[in-house]
This record gives sequence, C-alpha cells and structure tokens, in this order.
Amino acid sequence: MAVDIIVCIKQVPDPVHFSRISLDPATKTITREGIPVITNPWDKNALEEGLRIRERSSGKVVVLSMGPPQTRKSLEEALAMGADEAFLLCDRAFAASDTLATAYTLARGIQKIGHFDLILCGNETVDSGTGQVGPQLAQFLGIPCVTSVNEISFEEERKLIVKRGLERGHMKVKLELPALLAIGREINKPRLITAFGIMQAAETDITVWGCEDIGAEPDSIGVKGSPMRIVATFQQHPKHKGEIMTGPPEEVVNKTIEKLRELGGLI
Repeated sequence: MAVDIIVCIKQVPDPVHFSRISLDPATKTITREGIPVITNPWDKNALEEGLRIRERSSGKVVVLSMGPPQTRKSLEEALAMGADEAFLLCDRAFAASDTLATAYTLARGIQKIGHFDLILCGNETVDSGTGQVGPQLAQFLGIPCVTSVNEISFEEERKLIVKRGLERGHMKVKLELPALLAIGREINKPRLITAFGIMQAAETDITVWGCEDIGAEPDSIGVKGSPMRIVATFQQHPKHKGEIMTGPPEEVVNKTIEKLRELGGLI
C-alpha cells in the first residue's frame, strides 16, 4: 500500500542557548538574533516515523515548513535524512503568526501540495510548547487528529491503530486515513545523516511559496490572522536563594526537613 506523507517541521532556537534569549520590551516579542537554530527535535521524530512508514510500504515523504529564508537549512537536513520533496512557506506577511495563523498557513500549503494520506508533526516545539498547531491544522483540513503518539501500526489498508501516551499509561486509538498524528519523542530515534543523503539533498530543489502562491487570505495570516495578543511581559526573579544539601541520605533528609520548618513550609 502506498502512503503519501506530509511532515510539518519548524526551525527553533537551539535549547542549549536559551539563556541568551531575551524579551524586547517594546515589541513584547522574543529577541532571537545571534541564537543558533535547529530543527525542532519532536519534528525530527515525526520525520523519522514518516520515513519508516515509507520503507515498510511505499509512497513518498514530503516536508513542509513555514519560516524565514534560513529555514531552508532545516529542509535541506530533512532531505538529507531521506525526504523526497521539500516546500517552504516564506513571506513577510506570515511574520508574527500565532498558532492559529500558523496552522491556517500550513493548511493552505498542504492544499496547494495536493494529495496526502497522512500528516505527521511534532507533538510540541521547544520554543513555545503549546501543542496547538497539530490539532488546529487537522481542524482546518477536516481530518481526525491524535496527539502524543508513541506507536503506529496499520490494521488494514486505510486503518491505523496508534498508541497515545497518557500521564499514567497509554490509550489505543483506531482511525482511518487521511489523518494527522502529533508525534512524541519516545516513538523512535532519528537516523543520522549520511554522505549519500547530503549529496541527494544537494540535487533536490526546495519549492518556495508566498502568500499569493497558496491563496491565503490576508486577514487570516500573520498579525491580522492571530487572535492571540501579548499585552505585557515581565521577568521572573527568584525571591529566595537556593541551597544544596550534602552528606549521607538520612542526614540530608533531616537537614531538609529542619530547613523547611524554619521557612514555615512544614508545621
């Protein structure tokens, strides 16, 4: 059975350098200049799962991203991992999109790409962690969605059984294609890029589309299409100095209990 898969990926600031990120008090947005970027880790798990499904069946894996021109680096990495095609939604009009405007833009891009059986994306991103884009994208496309997916199996030709992670266990969900799955980190370990993959990626063009190319409504993208507004920002400063207890376990426990009593945390 051929399964055509679209994997949505996002370029994010490298978590190793999160301490260098600051807030612009005027625009109330994150200042990311000079911060190295990487492909969102959850999205790499989604891509790896898409490649594994293709290897077990057939079809193709297409990667799609929305972002500035430098997002090409993440798409090139996806092609080097084994994706067949790559599309970049790049337009100044997309800037400052919240999750809803982002999901709408991705939906228009997917509709422009055409046929798909399965859409995969990371369950969340390291820079915002909302977990909203996947479900919102599924809503725009009118297809079922399952989040926190840690296992995928095909029961029949067009039917899936997926394992969805919960706080104290998991849930098995049965659904039919087309569908969208938001992938968790536990599902796999993304493959390493090979020299052959890099050469293949260098020979593959990345298609770039703007607002007009995907027929997006101007009032549904960017700032205009984003109902969420940041009205104020503040920096959290710790009120108390931390203290590290050292010594044998029993001694550390006794010290901790005594300190908590001193601070009024225990009666």
